[in-house]
Amino acid sequence: MGIEGIFQKKGVKRIIIFGLIVLILYSMRSMINLILLTFIFAFLMDRLVEFTFKRVPINRRVLVLFMYTLIVGLLTFGLVKYLPIITLEISELIKRITAFYTQPHENVIINYIETIISNKQISAYLDNGLSFLVKSFTDISKTSIQVLIALILSLFFLLEKPRLKEFTAKFKNSKIAPFYYEIEFFGRKFTRTFGKVIEAQFIIAIINCVLSVIALIIMGFPQIFGLAIMIFFLGLIPVAGAIISMIPLCLIAYTIGGFIKVLYVVIAIAIIHAVEAYILNPKLMSSKTDLPVFYTFIVLIFSQNFFGVWGLIIGIPVFVFLLDVLEVTNKETPKPVV
Repeated sequence: MGIEGIFQKKGVKRIIIFGLIVLILYSMRSMINLILLTFIFAFLMDRLVEFTFKRVPINRRVLVLFMYTLIVGLLTFGLVKYLPIITLEISELIKRITAFYTQPHENVIINYIETIISNKQISAYLDNGLSFLVKSFTDISKTSIQVLIALILSLFFLLEKPRLKEFTAKFKNSKIAPFYYEIEFFGRKFTRTFGKVIEAQFIIAIINCVLSVIALIIMGFPQIFGLAIMIFFLGLIPVAGAIISMIPLCLIAYTIGGFIKVLYVVIAIAIIHAVEAYILNPKLMSSKTDLPVFYTFIVLIFSQNFFGVWGLIIGIPVFVFLLDVLEVTNKETPKPVV
């Protein structure tokens, strides 16, 4: 078999085209925020529109416009009314955590933990984290423009979805038909895995946030709005988000109620995590996304290293997409205990 015969094989063509897609995306890495935001908005809004359309039989375009108007209106109202409160509460949370770290403690365990933090230079990592937050706030105008453009693009996509399908289908009979079929293959896989996992992560993050906020209100925590924002965004990170959120929550719990309040927080987080692991995940995630915790952490570490903050959110969905392309399933293996 000659070289031409090798390149004619379906598997070889698929690998080459996949490599070209990765190369194109890498060359467009400066626009990756816009690309990801547009896909996430379009996918989530499409699912919401389809869900509503089955129950409220009205014109699809009218429904799309109504849903976007409602969501943008609610976001605008929330930002105008609650952004100053949230900003103030986040500042108070940072001051509270900083005060806890700087003030002397007589407790042996607390002093030992502080020694470990100092020796491991975790304080330097905290400084880097604060620098990242400051940079994020200074770039808020750029982020807002990207979110606005992504919303507009996703709106036009949903308004013209039937026409887009019809127009795109014309490439099947074009000179680039082989590329079209492979891109369609990867597109279907990507939507079925990446999109579904992102959707599940958002639903789980919202439910976790609501349950956590209820528990924190019952325990008398201050700065609930700021904590709710923190819990929601950390909830988008599978498994690790719940563990990371425990650190500031336990520090605040210790300052307002000592070790007994810390114990209450740990119990509440453990119950919420059990609800996520044994009720939400089995209902929202397919068998292909049921990853062992070890794999989850390894993927998060590598994806954060390569993609930054985005890697924590999209690392697991991308990994699941690659598993689906490679036809890796865990249907025959017993379900791991979380």
